[in-house]
Amino acid sequence: MAAAATLPPTFAAGPVGQPDIAYTPNWDTYQSRVERHVKDEKRAKELPQGFPTRLDSDLVWDGQTVSDKYQWWYKLDEADIEEINRALKHFKSLGKPLGDITQETFPLPKLHDTLRGISKEIHLGHGFKVVRGILVQNYTREENIIIYAGLASHVAPKRGRQDKSFDGKPADVVLAHIKDLTATVDPHRIGAPAYTTEKQVFHTDAGDVIALFALEAAAEGGESYLASSWHVYNQLAATRPDLIKTLSEPWDSDEFGKSGPPGYTARPLLYHQPAEGDAEERLIIQRQAEALDALHFTAEKAAVSLEFQAGDIQFVNNLSIFHARGAFKDSPEKHRHLVRLWLRDEELAWKTPLQLQDRWDKVYGGVTAENQVFPLEPFLRAPSSGGQPKAAE
Repeated sequence: MAAAATLPPTFAAGPVGQPDIAYTPNWDTYQSRVERHVKDEKRAKELPQGFPTRLDSDLVWDGQTVSDKYQWWYKLDEADIEEINRALKHFKSLGKPLGDITQETFPLPKLHDTLRGISKEIHLGHGFKVVRGILVQNYTREENIIIYAGLASHVAPKRGRQDKSFDGKPADVVLAHIKDLTATVDPHRIGAPAYTTEKQVFHTDAGDVIALFALEAAAEGGESYLASSWHVYNQLAATRPDLIKTLSEPWDSDEFGKSGPPGYTARPLLYHQPAEGDAEERLIIQRQAEALDALHFTAEKAAVSLEFQAGDIQFVNNLSIFHARGAFKDSPEKHRHLVRLWLRDEELAWKTPLQLQDRWDKVYGGVTAENQVFPLEPFLRAPSSGGQPKAAE
């Protein structure tokens, strides 16, 4: 059941001697910045040239009311499950590696149209949808991943690279596990909250569409929070055009050792694409300070909370929606475990801004069926030093 998000503020100071910017936004610090900056007579009073004063689209929604107007879930029925089981049996009979999972090798003649409709909803509608009802307990881990990738191939056929090596060898790692690994991996090696039970703040990933499949839900918490970045834009455009200006200017983004010199890229976090030909007006946010705090707290206020159930697949337009996660607790019987795909639908994909093209090429460029790897067990992604991912033991 969806509800308005109520994420409590958390307080975390930045490193000593460094700017007071932490991963988890601090409400009091944010309010202090706001109070100081709104008094600055030199701050921009107008939006950057060409940016709209307001966006009007189904992609603009508020978590308080979105569930009143939009059915954000699709429940698989018995006929759907039977068709999925036939597709699973067919793919396994081919004896092909998982990288060969496609619409053709995982055929869904009746469900296909429904899944294509979900892709249209993601790209042209509200930007998110949950497919519900996969009976994960009836399948092996590999079978669950085959079903997941098979269904996803009908929504957005192209899978993106999330890591470029596995077990010390070059590979297109297209599947990532999102799970608390602190009990099995040295915590000092864990640099991302995705591998802990901590909350995640509102952010975006790389790529067009993010898919998350719940193999198991947490014993407590772990809600998925989504917020319309277009709604956030409207709020800030009306009250703080200076922050829109800040977000639209180049930001130096650290590549953390994953690229050559100079080790960072300069690009805006906010892109406006005017309507052109058949392409509609688009606003794209890549969230990487007050402007970042404003994005988080405005998104938090307008977010919808979706409680993950085992067997749910959540598809999200990464270019129009922020996502976050509540903190959670596992139990001996229940361990929150999601698996993630980065997807692209060439038929419906939005035009990629020039400044993001290099990053998108690293995700989607040159990914081949034979090089795709679908790890069946959780592992840490390659660290910023360029080391290799290792399976969690």
